[in-house]
Amino acid sequence: MNTPSSKPWILGLTGGIGSGKSAAAEHFAALGIHVVDADHAARWVVEPGRPALSQIAEHFGNEVLQADGQLNRGALRNLIFSDPQQRLWLEALLHPLVREEIAQNLAQAQSPYAILVSPLLIESGQYKTTQRVLVIDAPQALQVQRTLLRDNTSEAQVQAILKAQASREERLRHADDVLVNDTDLTALKTEVERLYHFYLTLHGGQP
Repeated sequence: MNTPSSKPWILGLTGGIGSGKSAAAEHFAALGIHVVDADHAARWVVEPGRPALSQIAEHFGNEVLQADGQLNRGALRNLIFSDPQQRLWLEALLHPLVREEIAQNLAQAQSPYAILVSPLLIESGQYKTTQRVLVIDAPQALQVQRTLLRDNTSEAQVQAILKAQASREERLRHADDVLVNDTDLTALKTEVERLYHFYLTLHGGQP
């Protein structure tokens, strides 16, 4: 447990699609580390009853809502995909709310360090709020293979997502630590455990 004076430091964890970042984050969580997922925060701020959802419906009209009042992500995606101005409007609304949600969540951490998992850690600038960056890395062919197995999607879609994410070189340039996940889950867990113990020896994310 932390005393009030020893606030947990924040590790940013990222990796491209199919790199294994979710599996790595789950194992850190199983070891007792407080993990906050930026994707979950982004989903949570547009839940029914949250102010963002009514603002989105007011702006785009009720066709962006499903019958049960949930956000119709597909309809919204289509609207902003074809209109960059609308996408900017949506980002201006959601980004501060997501940032606040993440900050509140991280502030609840009781572990010696906490982890912010974000696929867009580098692109969004979220890495600036962390003290250290861990990149889960995998060869691109393996990323594509894993994603096809997992998501029932087409190779063209996977390639499009890869293009939209930061290049591997860009991610690695920001990395303090790199975990190469090119074998199996057992090897990944072993590496996570090694890093888990190493991070316990750090103060503020630094040796």
